[in-house]
Parts: sequence; C-alpha cells; structure tokens
Amino acid sequence: MSEVEPAPRVSRSLFLSDLHLGARGCRPDKILEFLHGHEAETIFLVGDIFDIWNSRPLWGEDHTRIVSLLLDRARAGVRIVYLPGNHDPVEHATDGEWTGLIEITDRMLHSTADGRRYLVIHGDCCDARPMQWHFMTRIGSWLDWGLRTAEARLRGFRRELDPDVRGPVEALIDLFNAAVRHGNRFEERLIALARASGADGVICGHFHKAALHDDHGLIYANCGDWLDSFTAIAEGHDGRLSLLGWAAGVAPAFDPADAPAPLGEAHRA
Repeated sequence: MSEVEPAPRVSRSLFLSDLHLGARGCRPDKILEFLHGHEAETIFLVGDIFDIWNSRPLWGEDHTRIVSLLLDRARAGVRIVYLPGNHDPVEHATDGEWTGLIEITDRMLHSTADGRRYLVIHGDCCDARPMQWHFMTRIGSWLDWGLRTAEARLRGFRRELDPDVRGPVEALIDLFNAAVRHGNRFEERLIALARASGADGVICGHFHKAALHDDHGLIYANCGDWLDSFTAIAEGHDGRLSLLGWAAGVAPAFDPADAPAPLGEAHRA
C-alpha cells in the first residue's frame, strides 16, 4: 500500500525571498518541495526572485515549474504580491505573463490577523551606501557564480559529498557574507524604517540570514534565502509569525508559540 502524501500546511500568509532563480546556487528542487508542502491565502515574493544576469543562466525545467506553479495559484485565487529586489531584472517585474495576475510594488504595509502591521520590503535600501550601487550587485552575482561553480567542480571530484552538506567553498561564501554584514546595522535601519511607517515590525529578505526576533523593540523577520538557509516566514491564521524550514515534516526553526506578542502603540512612537 502506497503512503498517503501529507496534506499541505495552510497559512494565512507566506513570505519567500531570494529564490535567485537562474543562479548557480539556486535549489529549485527544494523550492518546489516547499511550495508543494505549503499553501497560503496570500504569497509575498519578497525580492530577488530572479537572478539571470550571467551570460548563461542555469534555467531548467524546475525553474519553469516554480513560475508556473505560482501563476497557477494566482489564477486559482491566491493573492500574490511581488516586491522586486536588487537582483530582479526590471523586465521580469513587468512581464506580460505576470500582469493582471499578481500585484507588484516596492514596499507595502501588511496587516496580520491579530491586528499587527508589518512593513514588507526587500531590504536592499538599507544596505550600507556603497553596497547600494548597482554595479556592486552585478559584481556580487558574478563572484557568487564563480565560487559556486568552483564548489560544483570540487563536488564532481568528490562524489561522496552529500549535496545538502556545506562544502569548503560554500563555507568561504558564508564567511564572506558574514564579513559584509558585520557592523552593517541593517537590522536597526530596517526597524527604524518600520517605526517611521507606523508599523509593528518589518518582514524582509536580501541579507540571506533568516531571523525572527524583537531585539530592537519591534519585530524583525527575515525570510532567509534559497541558496543556503532554505527558509520562509509564515503567518498563521492567528496572526503569529513562524520561521519555516524547507522540508515537509521538519519542525519550524522558531516555534509559533514563542513569537512576540503584539507590541502596542507605545512601541510605534
């Protein structure tokens, strides 16, 4: 007797960022598995969904399936909001296939079921100023492509390596990203932006570091990415946020019961 597929987890809202479809490190297999295991009334695509600036983007059937699945859900009545990031080519944010099916905006205020409001934004606007220059984004894409190509070739020589275990070049990428983030204070800048918007917190992507906390007085939620962390933020029907891992059956990295309570008007000043 064949095993029955588990029912998808249904959330009020689902926030995904930094899929980087077409990039060397993208894992479309994990994205598809996650999407098949999770449904929501609203799906927010919080930037850097595409990354196809390389002269030979790695666009395969799974990448096409991801786009088709999202469009099929939009046609079925799921609200999809796309907030383009610094890696998203402009033409993909205005492509005819998306027009009329999804909402496109650079930022928005989202109200949760428990009455909290979150600023939803990709987050690159809060980079240190030199990192906001467009050519720095291009350089970052090319460097990441080269390093992950080296990792792929290394794994070709060492076939015993588990594809889900971090390799030495990927560890180097982690160190580089940590160095870029060190002292950046991007969380504080995003929280200040949320506070200025009258929000209770911010939901973002961009920094490839999944997080859910209220260390700075308001709630900071980072979706993570689909190159390394394979995480997303979900809003339950009670309004609470949780940080989810990619695989079906994997416990949330942040228990929804531990999510911060509404912070109240005093924290909006």
